[in-house]
Amino acid sequence: MITKQLANQIVEQTMLRLHRNINVIQTNGMILASGDSLRVDSIHEGAVVVAETREPLLITEENNHLFPKTKPGINMPIFFQEELVGVIGITGNPKEIEEIATLVQLTTEMMVYQALIASEREWERKMQEIVFKELMSGQPLQKVIFERINKIGFQNKPPFHTIMMELDPESKSYQTILQGIEHYFHHDSILVGHYQLKEHFILTSGLNEKAFQQKINQLAHTLKKYNAVPISVGQVVHSLDQVHHSYQTARIALEYGQREQSIIYFEEVELYSLLKRRDSQKSKNFTNRIVGALDEKLLLTLHTYFKCNQQLAICAEDLEIHRHTLTYRLKKIHDLTGYNPALFQDAIVLQIALWMLDGYKFS
Repeated sequence: MITKQLANQIVEQTMLRLHRNINVIQTNGMILASGDSLRVDSIHEGAVVVAETREPLLITEENNHLFPKTKPGINMPIFFQEELVGVIGITGNPKEIEEIATLVQLTTEMMVYQALIASEREWERKMQEIVFKELMSGQPLQKVIFERINKIGFQNKPPFHTIMMELDPESKSYQTILQGIEHYFHHDSILVGHYQLKEHFILTSGLNEKAFQQKINQLAHTLKKYNAVPISVGQVVHSLDQVHHSYQTARIALEYGQREQSIIYFEEVELYSLLKRRDSQKSKNFTNRIVGALDEKLLLTLHTYFKCNQQLAICAEDLEIHRHTLTYRLKKIHDLTGYNPALFQDAIVLQIALWMLDGYKFS
């Protein structure tokens, strides 16, 4: 289980501190890495005994003849999760190095643990990304997909929520964010990883709406610290073969949602996205007819007024203007368009016209 690369790192780091020759040996006795390069790929008879007994072995001047081609020293087993994964040997007089031997063994096991855990995590992430890409195909799910899902411990349990975010794999906080997400959903069944370009996904399984809302709100609060918001949430689905639809709606939400929001739900932009995706001359004519006479200041006023649910006091505060100024602007909008923003039926027409306006992205 110990790779040659990891063995070389252990030898390099340990010798740097001990100034003693170190050997890292496979369980079959073959030396993987050593401060003495001539010994690499040769068999260490003492390590074979350690692998069989799972106990430390001291090779002294007195018993050295029992282990040809070895040198005096202490050889100790290396365990990972109670499984023997290798042997480490320290060359020298056992009496002189006995005090540091246990420390070397412990340090080596910690390095092995960190490396193998990281390797397992990386393998699991890759497998999650493979499974997610298969779900994104929209094709009938094959038996092998369910076998992979079971292997990584993902539960095929509805409902399924899909979350999308944009992360830069080159950023310094990238690994921290991914690890944080994995830790945050530690007790839940999720898939998380990179999909394409900067797109990243989180697919949750079995969380009811209340539990999901709590999770997503807390997650957004955490990601805000790393400027990793907004995140978008697609439509909830109830079978794995619908996950691709959920993700596509999450992508639409991120595309058309307001970027100052921490969380964008597809349902918030569904109508707007349908209107914007209809690129017809009739749509453009309608937009120009309704709001074409409004300048940028009035368009922003109208947008903010609707965002604040037509509440004058809140809207004026948001725009940082006096309430009388807001009332004046709304009257001017009424005069220029013929539609009164304060009336329900007129407000619907004005809101649709805003949504269909080219470049509609007010902060």
